[in-house]
Amino acid sequence: MNAPMTHPLRTTTFIGTAAGFRIVAHPQHARLYHIEFEPTVIEQFLAATADIDCQRLEYVPFIRFTLAQTLQNLLGEDFGHTVRAILQDRASGGFTAGLQGVSAAPADYVKFGTAFAHLAGLPNFDSMSGSYYARFVVKDTDSSDSYLRQAYRLFTLHTDGTFVDEATDWLLMMKFAEQNAVGGESRLLHLDDWAELADFTAHPLGNHAFTYKAPGSKNVGQSIQRRTFFLRNGQPCICFIDQFVYPESIAEAAWLKALSDAMEASPGTTALPLPVGDLIMLNNLFWLHGRAPFEKNTALHRELMRIRGQFAEGV
Repeated sequence: MNAPMTHPLRTTTFIGTAAGFRIVAHPQHARLYHIEFEPTVIEQFLAATADIDCQRLEYVPFIRFTLAQTLQNLLGEDFGHTVRAILQDRASGGFTAGLQGVSAAPADYVKFGTAFAHLAGLPNFDSMSGSYYARFVVKDTDSSDSYLRQAYRLFTLHTDGTFVDEATDWLLMMKFAEQNAVGGESRLLHLDDWAELADFTAHPLGNHAFTYKAPGSKNVGQSIQRRTFFLRNGQPCICFIDQFVYPESIAEAAWLKALSDAMEASPGTTALPLPVGDLIMLNNLFWLHGRAPFEKNTALHRELMRIRGQFAEGV
């Protein structure tokens, strides 16, 4: 196997200050950035969108883009270019941002996340929720058919969109609420921080099209054929989730297990806390994500929002 991966050098390309915001190094991950706003910018954004409720966002698709336009008007057109550039930058591909305590209203969280999603591109339809975004709760007890809501299990590293027939270029997760939670950090792995990447991409099964099928809760009845590794801009990318891939032989199953085990054991996998009111956006093609188990607590409550989608053409 390859030698252990050293920790990446601090990513600095996009660090800087502009009117209304600044981009800083993320304090807990060398590849990520954090976007900080002047509080007045968030106040102005929320004031300008106060008459837009969540139902209108769900019923009228073009209103979602007006949120992105409102944020861009406050910060300048370069802000949208910067968001997309960070997400498409292979050395980084991710950032965090938040409402910085200006509001704790769930509707404002939805609008803030919607603005970022529509700066990045076009969100996909989320069949689980029947909308362009999904909100879900993790709590003490759960009877769902996947690890998404099961608090005390390791939610293994994966990419999103494995079982749908549209591209899933990026992912946004935003934390709405959290009480009595110990553990449950986001677990992240950038492909280039995984020492065994070359070994698995070179294997014949790395280019094999596996069948993916979603459980009933996802409201997706189709089966999809997906190759685990593929190239984008000459760089290896990945499509994988252990729960929904269906091998057809012992050899295929053994390779998939070895793949998952190797990523889970990688020193490049980092646990990252996300404060309430913050979002994280990641390039879904070369970042894997998961969740550490929570410690047992009957009063555990966490609510998250998920939006995932495609980059806009020509930007």
